[in-house]
Amino acid sequence: MRNADTLPPTGNEDTPQGLALAITAYALWGFLPLYMKLLSHVPPAEVVAHRILWSLPIAAGVLIVLGRTATLREALRNPRMLGMGCVTAALISINWGIYVWAINSGHALDAALGYYINPLFSIFLAAMLLGERLNRAQVLAIGLAACAVLVLTVDAGRVPWAALGLTVSWGFYALCKKSLPIGPNQGFLLEVLILIVPAVGYLGYLAATGNSHFKFDGGRDFWLLFGCGVVTAVPLMIYANGAKLLRLSTIGILQYIAPTMIFLCAVLAFEEPFGRARAIAFPMIWAALVIYSTAMLRQMRAARLG
Repeated sequence: MRNADTLPPTGNEDTPQGLALAITAYALWGFLPLYMKLLSHVPPAEVVAHRILWSLPIAAGVLIVLGRTATLREALRNPRMLGMGCVTAALISINWGIYVWAINSGHALDAALGYYINPLFSIFLAAMLLGERLNRAQVLAIGLAACAVLVLTVDAGRVPWAALGLTVSWGFYALCKKSLPIGPNQGFLLEVLILIVPAVGYLGYLAATGNSHFKFDGGRDFWLLFGCGVVTAVPLMIYANGAKLLRLSTIGILQYIAPTMIFLCAVLAFEEPFGRARAIAFPMIWAALVIYSTAMLRQMRAARLG
């Protein structure tokens, strides 16, 4: 079931279009906390349900315009594919829920931490579950990240669950997504179609009990919740198309744009406290990412020369 959406770019080169698309997607994700903060009075589950609901027409419209619905129809008739889609759909909904809660409850710094750690957790998963061997730089980077989490845990007296929840849910989502043999746009729509039934059911329950924040009055909440589809689907689909036109090493570096912008939003816009423990832990994470990125670039350069 392979198609144009699942194939890598021709050659191992970056393209201006791919760079523009990827930077746009990461910048949109970086600014997303500012949007979500406007919905801080809405329960996270309701926000997630609206993200699912209003993503559906956007994702479906794009696939229809591109004429790429055939593989999606095939996936819907394939029990194994549908089962895999249910797993990725559950993981992405958990990730969205933790993210919305973190931003709107004063834990945006934990969200930034979670997405900084994510590439290192993905390496760890690859070693544990796929048998990939870790080099010394990767072991050092993972060790530094683990120490940073330990510093935060000892200081706060509790594990930074939001950060770890985002890391684990996204890490397993990315791992499972790799085994879903359809294009990223089709895969996203498949996940939304799976989630739409519980999302609509939950929103219907809220409306019936008078607890819904979504009212057809053209007010602020109406437009903010309606816009959840745009801020969810558009960056994902921009990224999916940009990633095909870039080298893996370039994507690896660009992925730090979003958590860096989330970090800046947390400190500068939301004025979250950046105490001594975070002043120790975050530089440790940044050092780990420098080590990881440098090793990755050297490895890919050696592979090209070899």
